[in-house]
Formats: sequence, C-alpha cells, structure tokens
Amino acid sequence: MTATIVDDRSGGLAAANGLALRSLRNIRRLPSAFIPALLMPIVQVISFSGTYAGVTDIPGFPTDRSINWYLPLAVTMGASFAGLGTGFAMIRDLQSGFYDRLRMAPTSRRALLLGPFLAAWTRAMIAVVLVSLIGLALGARPVGNPATPLLMFVAALGMATVGTGWGLGLAYRFRDMRAAAIMQLTLFLGLFLTDAQTPIEIIDGWLEPVATWNPLTRILHLARQGFVEGFDPRDTIIGLVVMVVLGIGSVAFALTGLARLDD
Repeated sequence: MTATIVDDRSGGLAAANGLALRSLRNIRRLPSAFIPALLMPIVQVISFSGTYAGVTDIPGFPTDRSINWYLPLAVTMGASFAGLGTGFAMIRDLQSGFYDRLRMAPTSRRALLLGPFLAAWTRAMIAVVLVSLIGLALGARPVGNPATPLLMFVAALGMATVGTGWGLGLAYRFRDMRAAAIMQLTLFLGLFLTDAQTPIEIIDGWLEPVATWNPLTRILHLARQGFVEGFDPRDTIIGLVVMVVLGIGSVAFALTGLARLDD
C-alpha cells in the first residue's frame, strides 16, 4: 500500500511538471500570449518613473528617486499578470477540449492545479528579473540591509500565486473569454486602489481610506522595503500574513472552481 501511495505522489508530480513544461513551451509557440504581459510592467516602470519624476518634490515623499517607488509596483504587477496568464491559457484549453481529455487521465486534481502554479512562478520570475534589471539601469538603488530587496521577490511570488488562483478560479467557472476581462479588470483595480502612486499619508479624498484598507497595499509595503523604507519588522509581518491569507484564499477559489467542472 505504501508503494501505491508513493507511486501516486510521484505520478502526480510528474503530471504537474509536464503541465508546467507545456505552459512554458507555449511561450515560444504563442509569444503573443506572454510578451504583452511582460512588456506591460516594463512600459509602466519606464513611463511612471519619468512622467512622475517630480513626485519626489512633494513634502513627505519617502525617497528622492521616483524609480525606487514605482519599481516594486511594476514588479508585483508583472508577477501577478504572469499568474493571470495561466488563467488565459486555461480558457483556451477548456474551449479546445484539451482540458476535458486531461481530466480523464489517471492523476489527481491537485496535480492538475499544481502544474499551472509551477508555470506561473517560473514566468513570474522571468518578468521580475527583467523588470528589476531595467529598473536598476534607470537608477533604482536598494536601501538599508542588502538582503531587504529580496522581499520584493517574495512579494512577487505571492502576487503570482494570488493571480494564478484568481485566474484559474474564474476560468473554471466561466469557461470562456468573459473570465479574461474580469481577471484583468479586478487586478488593475486591486493594485491601483492602493498607494501605488503616492504614500497614503499624502493621499486625499475617497482613495485614502480605500488604499488604507486594501490588503494589496500591505503587499506593496513589503515589496518596497528594499528600495524606499528599509527593513521594518511590522510591515514585513503584516505583508507576509496578508500575502499568505490571500494566497490560500486564491488557491481555495481555484480548487472549488476545478471541482465545479466535475459537476
């Protein structure tokens, strides 16, 4: 019986790895499905850091480099859209009937879900590294502890997880391109209704309370520590807790959506 359990686990991991590799190969086969998601954070970090260069003159702005403020935003957005990319791919597989055939294979449902997550994390790291290099070339400079900028990569992986779970959950429920529009709209709203442009302390009007209570604000604070604020234990703990809670929620959303396909 133990041997059977081991075989099932190894077979599930093999299936997950196979799905992840298939998704990564599709970058070469269907670059139009990956390149826009990669270019968007690059364009964002270039345009925002240039257009809003004068934002550093606002009293209370925490850095003298606009690129330091906008780089973590671009990185987390790029990672989350890498996650949504798996949702777009899932819609295509559902519409083509490929995923129905895949569900008939002798493997666990969790393995079918793990594969897209593995692919999303890999795609996210490609985007994160590229955007980070461009940010450094544009003048971004880490502050504080040399290890603190790594928190931006941690936040990026968390956002990739959230984006993947959210995208897959919507794809499983709608099974058509309606899900794609909802994925993008909700992610844009979620990220830009934070302190994406300026710190909460200098935001006025209705956006101030919205940004304060938006959980994604805490993930951005986690990501920014290595470039704006330096290491802050409180922001780190809160950011990690929020990231874990949202990650678990998004995975549960994807799992329940996958279960609906069997109904």
